[in-house]
Amino acid sequence: MQLFRILFIGMLLISGLTHAETVKIYAAASLTNAITDISKLYQQQHRNIRIIPVFGASSVLARQIAAGAESDIFISADIEWMHDLLKKQKISIGQIRPLLLNELVLISPIQQKNHFRISADFNFAKAFQGYLCTGQMESVPAGKYAQQSLTRLGWLNPLRGRIVGTDSVRSTLAFVERGECQVGIVYRTDALMSKKVKISGVFPASTHRPIVYPIALTRQGQKNQAAVQFSEFIQTSAQARQIFQKYGFKFKVG
Repeated sequence: MQLFRILFIGMLLISGLTHAETVKIYAAASLTNAITDISKLYQQQHRNIRIIPVFGASSVLARQIAAGAESDIFISADIEWMHDLLKKQKISIGQIRPLLLNELVLISPIQQKNHFRISADFNFAKAFQGYLCTGQMESVPAGKYAQQSLTRLGWLNPLRGRIVGTDSVRSTLAFVERGECQVGIVYRTDALMSKKVKISGVFPASTHRPIVYPIALTRQGQKNQAAVQFSEFIQTSAQARQIFQKYGFKFKVG
């Protein structure tokens, strides 16, 4: 009898796993901590749902989705990669919604003594030795925002040959933490995650395009009721909002 009960319980567990609905969410690397926490919380509340998060540069994720990778939800760190998927008919225009806002900051190793002033009349290139790290300027959103700010301030040309492009904002953070780059440009939320770097300046919003994170269900996700519900939870629940706030994100109004 005892053996029968064990086998019966095992069959129930297997049955539950078999019928668990899966949601695959592709999210910008800067959302790693927030989306991981939100996913864990949601799965605790919905035992029959399995959330699979995939993190990376928005450019890399968008290209993977465009190439046919299975994804239900996409959260990008800029609108351009979302529009790229719209053109490739991987998402529908009615699915794109603004979700979060962020800020662009200058970081340096915690022990570094340099002082920086974010203004056009400041000689930034001579204010530090070595390299500046940021996302690849031709593709990674953080790098594109950085290029816009550096150009607007007149700092870009004097830094030629000293800029290291990384594959994601988290890679930039790691380079600066290790001291391989003396300064880096990342989002405020990423800088707040590390005890090894400090924020040495904030780039004025007027020097770059608004840093807006849009969210969208992919065409695959629109057919997945579990994905539809999880997407709504991310966008509308007080619990998700608290987690985003915990990590320093602000919210897009309207």
